[in-house]
Amino acid sequence: MKHFKSSFIIAILGLLLAIYMGGIHALYIVALLAVLEISLSFDNAVVNAKVLETMEPKWQERFITWGIPIAVLGMRFIFPIIIVAIASGLGIGETFILAINEPHEYHKTLVSVEKLIFAFGGSFLLMVFLSFIFDTDREEKWISIIENSKLLEKMGRVSSSNMIIATTVGLIITSITMSYEISLAYFAGVLLYSLIASLDDIFNTNGVRSGIMGFLYLEVLDASFSFDGVIGAFALSSNIFIIMIGLGIGATFVRSLTIYMLKNETLTEYRYLEHGAHYAILALALIMLVKIFFHIDEIIVGTIGIIFIAVSAYQSIKANKIPVTVKVEK
Repeated sequence: MKHFKSSFIIAILGLLLAIYMGGIHALYIVALLAVLEISLSFDNAVVNAKVLETMEPKWQERFITWGIPIAVLGMRFIFPIIIVAIASGLGIGETFILAINEPHEYHKTLVSVEKLIFAFGGSFLLMVFLSFIFDTDREEKWISIIENSKLLEKMGRVSSSNMIIATTVGLIITSITMSYEISLAYFAGVLLYSLIASLDDIFNTNGVRSGIMGFLYLEVLDASFSFDGVIGAFALSSNIFIIMIGLGIGATFVRSLTIYMLKNETLTEYRYLEHGAHYAILALALIMLVKIFFHIDEIIVGTIGIIFIAVSAYQSIKANKIPVTVKVEK
């Protein structure tokens, strides 16, 4: 429980602040938002833990100390304000005042650019999954019909398979939407992932991930996961401070869960948990791209992620019970 101590403290302070701001109703909304954020980002915690395993201890600590303020204030409060400011042509200060005095207008502006947000976040998460599924060095396989298929094996030998698929999807979306802005947002996500991955390879030392590049990767990943929650939160409240408190509480628990998995080597014990998280990421990526055209409830997104995580955890436990047989050559 020591890894969740700070999260519980922040949660208690946040809930008390919610009661002060709006009574029991605000308390209920904050609690719902926290649960929503955790359900949407549980798979994010698994992937974060895997990335942190490859980073130096000092950067692991920085992810904790710097990461929580960035996740709460940066990604779930300041970042949406910046997006609205860019979309509306207003200054940051003007947008902040708009969010306080005219929250419905602020939400309206945020929704007006949600397709661009979905295109960017969806493409980035798609690249995350494709890089995982085409990783030829990965020993553990979960869904055999996919991961052990000859087609996947052949495509894995081609270094640019993930880029080919992502580009094809982007061209299809561009041809359907006929939107320059959506196309630009989509390929910006692909470009950003490729840039981070390339710089990480350059600065990678003996299998240890570059601290600054790993940290940047995790923050962009967190932002991609938080988009849905931030936009969907307005269905429950128009108060940006209530939204920040609720999503912030959820984000701190996700960070604590990440550290718990890292310190307890959970991904080693639950061998398929990483796989389940990446399939959940694929589902989220595809849903975000589909949301460019159709509305999909955030509850569905969170439920799919939880199902993948739960099934992968169950099958990990089941696999651990199977005795390992060692063949002895005569």
